[in-house]
Amino acid sequence: MPTPPSAPAARDEPVIRERGDACPGALRLHAADDGYLARVRIPGGMLGEDAALLLADAADRLGDGHIDLTSRGNAQLRGLGASCGGELAGVLERAGLLPAPTHERVRNIVASPLTGLDLPALPDVAPWVAELDRLLCADPTAAALSGRFLFALDDGRGDVASLDADVTVIARDAEHAHVFVAATPTAGAQIADLAAEGVVAAAGSVSGGSVSGGPLSGGGVAGGPGGSIGSGTASCFTGVVTPAVLVAAADAPRAAMAAARYFLDAARAAGTRAWRAVELPAEHALGAPGLAARLVAAGVPATVVPVPVPVSLPVAGVAPADGPGPEPGVVVGPAGAAALSVLAPLGRLTTAQWRLLARLTGRMRLTPWRGIVVPGLAADRAPEALAALADAGLVTAPDHPWRSVTACTGRPGCAKSLADVRADARAVAARATGPLPVHWSGCERRCGHPRGTAWVDLVATPDGYALSAPGGSPPHHGGLKTSDQLAAALASARRTTSHDDAAKK
Repeated sequence: MPTPPSAPAARDEPVIRERGDACPGALRLHAADDGYLARVRIPGGMLGEDAALLLADAADRLGDGHIDLTSRGNAQLRGLGASCGGELAGVLERAGLLPAPTHERVRNIVASPLTGLDLPALPDVAPWVAELDRLLCADPTAAALSGRFLFALDDGRGDVASLDADVTVIARDAEHAHVFVAATPTAGAQIADLAAEGVVAAAGSVSGGSVSGGPLSGGGVAGGPGGSIGSGTASCFTGVVTPAVLVAAADAPRAAMAAARYFLDAARAAGTRAWRAVELPAEHALGAPGLAARLVAAGVPATVVPVPVPVSLPVAGVAPADGPGPEPGVVVGPAGAAALSVLAPLGRLTTAQWRLLARLTGRMRLTPWRGIVVPGLAADRAPEALAALADAGLVTAPDHPWRSVTACTGRPGCAKSLADVRADARAVAARATGPLPVHWSGCERRCGHPRGTAWVDLVATPDGYALSAPGGSPPHHGGLKTSDQLAAALASARRTTSHDDAAKK
């Protein structure tokens, strides 16, 4: 079963925001040292050829000729002029990427990138993306969400469920879905409440999805077609359960939208101007029973159920490492179909690379791991197409030197950076391979670093780079200046330190 999203540990003090978030958008440009930056939301990362080519034209004509991929499967244009906002908005409107200008920063939806492409046993959640986006754009109140509020739609494989979204929906089977809301307190109090209630519906019911027995009864929680939620023997589980709201699959987008309204109401009541659900004070934290009650009041059947946490997966209260993004290569699908999965070195593509991807089949999916999936190829054509992408400079194999290397923007784009981290990374990438991911940072803020703890940390300082790594490798405290010094120290750290939870980037 996929990883239930883990609830962060309770905060000692609530987060009080004095202003709205400054997250850039397609209409709200961000001033950087290399020009203005536009972030274009692409729900589910799903993009057609016409829209993709218009975006590439805008990057060439208005920007620096590149398109950056973000950790939420969105696209960024850099190097924009101060007066190009109106022209860019016109291009995005023609591309269908601005369906609701007032909501353009809140369309933050990630979805399993391979959904519907490779595993016929898993439901295809792509229709959820389109419907949730439609509901978001049609709701005037949703415009009050921050540009950082995140929805994750997981088809059951557990990839985007690990991304600490504010609202996570996981397909339970073809007919049902689990909805999770991020909560400030640990799940323990909610679990105790569920036990006191007999682990039954907060209100209403879902046909075929009622719950029988208590937590971990018979090694799982029975209910619904297909047997149990988290089937197996009791020894396979930690004994910890996370509360979720069980809804019909057809109601999943409505349930996600209801969860967003739940957050807005809680944030308004708290008066703290929270941007994310985890920032709410404990007394206003979101919970499965509260969401279920709201759904039932709106005519959507909903049941609170406990979802067991397997021993091998993170326990509630412990932030997980990044989920498994698609590996680079050919993705074999049913009935002779295939898809291609590639990564962009340092999450940055030239417009030539972007156009090549867009024209292969006319469809592309941007992933939260700064990659692109191209669906719709015939299996016999896939290897040749993958080879062309490799020749174009994209990462097409798991053992590629750029497979697990990330970096912040660095110089010249960021005024706070002390180094051109991307150039420095390029200088040593082929000589510093290893199983652990590495992140290059131009300053102590470490923007864009991997989740979890199992990654090598390189931070620019006034005296060169400082390197530290988890596990057995001793840290180097500054002074790494030459490419030879960096390559040797980084290769040692990445190869001699091993962690089972190494974050895949």
